Amino acid sequence: MAAAADQVIAEGKRRGGAPLVCASGVSPSGPIHLGNLREITVPHFVADEIRRRGLECRHLLSWDDYDRLRKVPAGVPASFSEHIGRPLTAVPDPCGEHENWAEHFKVPLRSALAQLGVEVDEISQTQMYTSGAYREQIVHAMRHRQQIDGVLGRYRTKKVEVEQDEEDLAAASAGGYYPYRPYCEVCERDSTVVISFDDASTQMRYRCDCSHEGGFALSETDGGKLVWKVDWPMRWAFEGVTFEAGGVDHSSPGSSFTVGSQLVREVFDGLPPSYLGYSFVGISGMAKMSSSKGGVPTPIDILEVLEPAVLRWLYNRRQPRQSFQVALDQEILRLYDEWDALGRKAAVGTATDLEVAVRARSIGPAAGPLPATPKPLPFRTLASVADVAAGDPEQTLRILQDFTVEEPLASLDEAQPRLDRAQAWVTTYVPAEDRTQVRVEPDRDRLEQLPPAQREALKLLLDGLDAHWSLDGLTSLLYGVPKIQSGLPLDAPASPELKVAQRELFVLLYELLVGRDTGPRLPTLLLALGADRIRSLLALA
Repeated sequence: MAAAADQVIAEGKRRGGAPLVCASGVSPSGPIHLGNLREITVPHFVADEIRRRGLECRHLLSWDDYDRLRKVPAGVPASFSEHIGRPLTAVPDPCGEHENWAEHFKVPLRSALAQLGVEVDEISQTQMYTSGAYREQIVHAMRHRQQIDGVLGRYRTKKVEVEQDEEDLAAASAGGYYPYRPYCEVCERDSTVVISFDDASTQMRYRCDCSHEGGFALSETDGGKLVWKVDWPMRWAFEGVTFEAGGVDHSSPGSSFTVGSQLVREVFDGLPPSYLGYSFVGISGMAKMSSSKGGVPTPIDILEVLEPAVLRWLYNRRQPRQSFQVALDQEILRLYDEWDALGRKAAVGTATDLEVAVRARSIGPAAGPLPATPKPLPFRTLASVADVAAGDPEQTLRILQDFTVEEPLASLDEAQPRLDRAQAWVTTYVPAEDRTQVRVEPDRDRLEQLPPAQREALKLLLDGLDAHWSLDGLTSLLYGVPKIQSGLPLDAPASPELKVAQRELFVLLYELLVGRDTGPRLPTLLLALGADRIRSLLALA
């Protein structure tokens, strides 16, 4: 982000020392997913880098809440289709808890941004349009409609590729081009076309699909908005935006940004911002995310299992044009391992300058670090304990104290908030069939039928529990039992035959303890169960 910050600072200087303004825009038309979050995090990290250099920088978050409701997302009653075409702020909240549809989807994102340390200045486009803030810009655009149409014509194609193009074409469907869509005064929808506009009086007439014909003077009355490809550059000029990011679908030749850059110069007497295109964010193999399809995790959902610093790290460790996946399966264990390893490298001075900078941006914004877990035990350990202890706090503390013998936890608070996230991951994202179900009673039939070598292995394990009761000790014991049986010293290298014997012992223990041939790491599982319970399940007759 350092290079992007350099460009933004240079852009401010080119504009005669203009304020530095980074902008994001999000439509609260449905659940705001992790792809939408990149629209906010890219400008955030650029603004944050600028602030770290001691310069002031605003980060605007424009809520496109005056946009029409285009479709009803999955999980919302079909009856809401009657509101399609109305402004998002004029549609009821589907749960009845918030002021309107838009607020229903804004609230959880606000909570997520607060946890992530992302500070923004919110702008409601409903408030801006209905208050008359853009009246002068609307009239100006309507008076320069032929010029706008000429710019758009350079890039129009016969194929309509995105909804914004449909909006653009609709604006030209009444025999002339008008870059404005009124909301009908009767049905409140934008199923309208402008049929006339008088440059002098600013009187506009429109026709709606509901059969209503109406009109008003745009210099005096507010009741519609500019079409997207005109609205975006208008706001660059109005807000003095010096940096904005956009998805790859807005960044290709002939895209919204290309068109907007022409319009802001030729129509609104402004300058396009410094710009970065970003790629998509996926979830565990899902294709490009869509709010309307339902079932897409949102930032507040992900923060139930990822610490804020880890989620920030995911978004700033790669270049914006690189796509990435947020894995909620077993890959989350590796993700936490990598994050912890980076922290250890930074602590001992072996991290590169780039790694140090990325980690610094991840642990918190320029204002200071975010709250962190005092004693961050490995996430995979906490997940295994949460799985076995089934949320019992007393049992969880006992197990974790065995993991931290040298500096035992005084309370579970020292493992928070990471512990809660591990418990949430196990409960929410680990399939029920993969959860650990420890046997209540020993498998006596199996134990009685064990061959001598396996009986000997169990005896060696049980006899060594007390002397090896630690994570490292149990690991050594488990791998050492087959070595002892083979007459080898404990530090003997593992031959292919020895690895087979170790694997056979591990499978036997899983089957006798949890009734299947896999499970949590065995040393972790043994510590979680406790010596007494292990003996009760493995004791030979």
